[in-house]
Amino acid sequence: MASILNEYISKRWGVLELKAELKVLIEKYNGLTNRNLFVYAADFNKARRGIDVSLMQDDFYTIQDILRESDKKQIDVYLETPGGSGEAAEEIAKFLRKKFEEVNFVIAGEAKSAGTILALSGDNIYMCETGSLGPIDAQIKIGRSIVSAHDYKEWVDQKRSEATINGRLNPFDAIMVAQISPGEIYGVINSLEFAKDLVKEWLEKYKFKNWTITRTTQQAVTPEMRRQRAEDVANKLCDHMNWRTHGRSLKIDDLKDVLIIENIDENPLLADIVYRIKTIIRLIFDFSTDYKLYFWEDFQLTRTATVANANMPAPAPFPMPNKQNTIDYTVLNITCPKCGKKHEIPGYVDIDSNKIKQLQLPVNNKIQDNDVLICDGLGCNFEIDLKPIKNQIETQSKRKITFK
Repeated sequence: MASILNEYISKRWGVLELKAELKVLIEKYNGLTNRNLFVYAADFNKARRGIDVSLMQDDFYTIQDILRESDKKQIDVYLETPGGSGEAAEEIAKFLRKKFEEVNFVIAGEAKSAGTILALSGDNIYMCETGSLGPIDAQIKIGRSIVSAHDYKEWVDQKRSEATINGRLNPFDAIMVAQISPGEIYGVINSLEFAKDLVKEWLEKYKFKNWTITRTTQQAVTPEMRRQRAEDVANKLCDHMNWRTHGRSLKIDDLKDVLIIENIDENPLLADIVYRIKTIIRLIFDFSTDYKLYFWEDFQLTRTATVANANMPAPAPFPMPNKQNTIDYTVLNITCPKCGKKHEIPGYVDIDSNKIKQLQLPVNNKIQDNDVLICDGLGCNFEIDLKPIKNQIETQSKRKITFK
């Protein structure tokens, strides 16, 4: 994985080139597998900065709009998401199952919570050693906190049992229980059962439909056995006490006894492509303000966070000394968020660093080779990453920008 990352970093590609490479890798995946890959990925790091990257109803509308005219019979979904709305996962799954005869999921990163629910609606799950699913117990809002529905129900049941045995609760628990409404209790139970019901239905109907012979005893699998296995898997994944934390990463070895999962690493050619897709997605997110990607054949869509503290005029012609040619350029006006110093940064369109040096074009010497500006305000030295701003310009203009 590190060698792939180093390979791409050494190329010093911008976001446009990275997205072009992702398109090429999707084509290679399709050619090798004879299947059709759709990429849906969200940036976990930007979620930590307050951007909502969760799976939501709007994702369903977007995915439905992208895929509804497709004439393909099969789809593989490359899925990376921290989770989100179980209802959105249900909508997406129902659309995919109605639209395509075969639906598979490719997991090379994390597909947690509602992402796991969605993945379990597939006919097959193709997973790398780096890939992970997660517990599917619903996360609900109680007061000001987000808690596990399973944990909350377990705690309430425990207090009921204590009250029955002891005839009363201790004063602290009594105060806590008094704040719980019947509506909250039923909401918790319904949220918990909703995830279980979806997983049980989908596993029995899709994932286990071709499970005909048991691996150990070579016994014929009956409909009742499929139903029971689906219920066992749903209960296990929904049991927060079993995994201890909602954020637990469940790898192939954690799930192989209850789910049939295809290990992508057993096919070196396919593994190389999938790991490259994972790396390119990571670099796109790191070098840009994009926080969600939707890639399908020739269609590319990203959701982008707003960039602050930058004035980005449209490219204008830069006069050359011989006055016979011009080079398009733009000037960024950026204010340091730490000391308030204003910086002017020339950016040149559709030429590389060597050309800038050859033509001796003016540049801001405070910019490092990794497109990071070091503020030279008095005692400041604040690092301003220009890559998100660069990506926004390139996305809007469809042209490459170079700063030095």
